[in-house]
Amino acid sequence: MPAPLTLEGFRADLAEFLYQRPDDVDLEESPLLAGLDSLRIVTLIERWRETGVDVNFVELAECTSFAQWWHLLSARQEGADRAGA
Repeated sequence: MPAPLTLEGFRADLAEFLYQRPDDVDLEESPLLAGLDSLRIVTLIERWRETGVDVNFVELAECTSFAQWWHLLSARQEGADRAGA
């Protein structure tokens, strides 16, 4: 079973694609205004799916901040954990 996605891991993943340090990632920032293009977003989605989080591009595109992304991802992860229990 893959390791669960944590907030720290989420920030580290974003930081890698934004060329920042994880602590410098502003969770209130818009993913598109931050400079993430669709290819990077899809790459992140695939990475997060490997941790067991089922999310798709359209769902993330509807979110206006990284904080909303985290809320969606963590809710999906909790739902998957409950379903697997």
